[in-house]
Amino acid sequence: MSDVILKIENLSKQYRLGSVGTGSISDDLKRWWFKIRGKEDPFLKIGDVNDRESKGDSAYVWALQDINFEVRRGEVLGIIGKNGAGKSTLLKILSKVTGPTTGSIKSKGRVASLLEVGTGFHPEMTGRENIYLNGAILGMTKKEITSKIDEIIAFSGCERYIDTPTKRYSSGMTVRLAFAVAAHLDPDILIVDEVLAVGDVEFQKKAIGKMKSISKEGGRTVLFVSHNMTTINTLCQKSILLENGRILKEGLTEDIIPYYLSSSQSEVMIPEVVFDIDESKKFQFIKAKLVNENDELFEDGIVATNQNYYVNIEYIFKEDVNKCHLTLIIKNSSAEVVLFLDRTDFYNEFFVAKTGKYTAKIKIQNPLFKPDTYFITLGLADNYSNINDHQFEVLKFKIEDMNSIRNSRTGALFLPTEWDMVKNS
Repeated sequence: MSDVILKIENLSKQYRLGSVGTGSISDDLKRWWFKIRGKEDPFLKIGDVNDRESKGDSAYVWALQDINFEVRRGEVLGIIGKNGAGKSTLLKILSKVTGPTTGSIKSKGRVASLLEVGTGFHPEMTGRENIYLNGAILGMTKKEITSKIDEIIAFSGCERYIDTPTKRYSSGMTVRLAFAVAAHLDPDILIVDEVLAVGDVEFQKKAIGKMKSISKEGGRTVLFVSHNMTTINTLCQKSILLENGRILKEGLTEDIIPYYLSSSQSEVMIPEVVFDIDESKKFQFIKAKLVNENDELFEDGIVATNQNYYVNIEYIFKEDVNKCHLTLIIKNSSAEVVLFLDRTDFYNEFFVAKTGKYTAKIKIQNPLFKPDTYFITLGLADNYSNINDHQFEVLKFKIEDMNSIRNSRTGALFLPTEWDMVKNS
């Protein structure tokens, strides 16, 4: 088993809700007394399962419980699950940001982590200085970092701003530089959380390509957490599914994803959604709904055969934006993209938005999809500063009784559509 580079045995992590410590002097003394006598912590015998949707009776919660798995050299392991399942906690323990309550971690070689935007970056230091800082944290010598710094800067695409303090970087630029550092300083294990979703599409493709390269050609191991099942399916040979702090299922990614999607999908359709106003955003979505030709809501979320349907979107710009684009993505129940629509693709140019509220009505001709459940993701982005408002899988509908022409091809379909965008105020 010499090719096993990471082995996790009986790993558990317990937190106390609401405060630090046990909450009282007597409980702290009790924990200390058990420890010096060589006995098990008495508070490990209590604690609720990590279910964020239910109110427990204990002040303790198991964020992770009895986690066991191993990863071989050169493997790319996907870690998936709902929000609150314990994915980020697991990565923080593996990255030694926090320690486990019980269990052991056996690893070989250097570990590099990319957990949150700006992790390990000092905002007052320049991008170049932060490269050396991060390299030093990873155990690299100055000579080693210098030998790769040009490659790191080129990959990040931040060359123009590399001698500017990172506090002036956008979140997308910060992620670009952080990933470039983590990927190019030859870690034996690269740990990547959901942060890549902050970057633009171009950089996500570069990052995924780099992770494939370092695993296949460099024999490096990658642990990757994402809610994007298409990316997980493309990148990861094996995956583990976490639920309420436990491993629910592990195995080949092609088996894990359908199981996860089928178990997590409710039968309730979502034909309409209203978004909370975020005053910190300079533009955002307000409302989205699925309607018929008479502008009537599909209240049950079911679209019939040969029936055109429309996606009505309301959004607001709180300041002028000179170069932006609107995107709509439809995925099926297997998380495959079956339709990708971008305002820039059809008009071959970005559009200018003045301050005010807008309505976009997107007509989708006869739905050529097979009977299935579908999810709609919306994106609104400023191409200049990489600021965006992404709303993932906010609408959900079903196509039933399909009698029209079916398209048997796989992949995305670029169907005839009509965009009607109106400024309301």
